[in-house]
Amino acid sequence: MTESLDRVERAVNGWLNPDGGRPLILGLCGAQGSGKSTLAEGLRSRMEARGIATAILSLDDLYLSGDARAALARDIHPLLRTRGVPLTHDVAHGIALLDAIRTGHATSLPRFDKSRDEPEPPTRWQPVPARLDLLIFEGWCVGARAQDDAALALPANALERDEDPDAIWRRAVNAALGTAYADLFARIDRLVLLAAPGFDIVARWRSEQEATLRRALEARGASTAGLMDAPALARFVAHYARLTRWILDEMPTRADLVLHLDTERTLTA
Repeated sequence: MTESLDRVERAVNGWLNPDGGRPLILGLCGAQGSGKSTLAEGLRSRMEARGIATAILSLDDLYLSGDARAALARDIHPLLRTRGVPLTHDVAHGIALLDAIRTGHATSLPRFDKSRDEPEPPTRWQPVPARLDLLIFEGWCVGARAQDDAALALPANALERDEDPDAIWRRAVNAALGTAYADLFARIDRLVLLAAPGFDIVARWRSEQEATLRRALEARGASTAGLMDAPALARFVAHYARLTRWILDEMPTRADLVLHLDTERTLTA
């Protein structure tokens, strides 16, 4: 990860506004478990050590509440009960946050508790001062674009085949990606892609994330009831398959920086 961090830092140095004007909004995209959070934290640490005011917003921290997702499941499709894909985030809030930061206003960044599958209360949000220099906006589908409608006809996996046979879920997700999410991602100035070697590695990476979270919760004496066992995790990851594969196919042609990773998240040649 150090080499990837070095590459991103060099790129950001060239992208930052040298006059201290409008902050740089850096989009950081990568499949689940690819190391986005680690890279973002490392970049923030290096930037702040040089006096560059930096904050991190995760797309995950914009997830809707369980009740809101239950309403989507009832009104649109049952698969929207599971957080992750477009439609399950508070996009309007994300746009408001990026606009506030772009115009130099102080704000607070939300946080989402994955162990409870619910947003944290505002009292636990992260304050961000006015006049930020750099915002790192990271997430598994940050900067993604909608697919052509014809590409949605065939199911991407067993989940889509068995639980979305009429393509209602995937068409609704794709429509959101081409409208509200396009507005959100249009506020990104530069886009970096951590490119996994393929979707097949994502299940292993995500399992490692879950194990790390479990250890952290156990160390604090906190409940691990909200964490997933292996079958639940496999089904969860299946929700991400279509869009992850599309990102790996389409985004490298337009991202400002692409970091190709091997199965151990090491930067390839």
